[in-house]
Amino acid sequence: MHITVDYELCEGHGQCILAAPEVFDLPDDSEQVVLLDPDPPPVAYAAVIQAAAMCPAQALRIED
Repeated sequence: MHITVDYELCEGHGQCILAAPEVFDLPDDSEQVVLLDPDPPPVAYAAVIQAAAMCPAQALRIED
């Protein structure tokens, strides 16, 4: 699994962080999420899929 964030769409809602805090972060000095692990381990796959589904801006892309 490989994840990308479309920063033209990301509005920093932070829903992805709630679902997968080990993969995404929102620093205090930023208005957009930071991708901590673009190639997460299989144990994080379900959380990443949930994060993408929860993103109101649909800014997360998942590739196999």
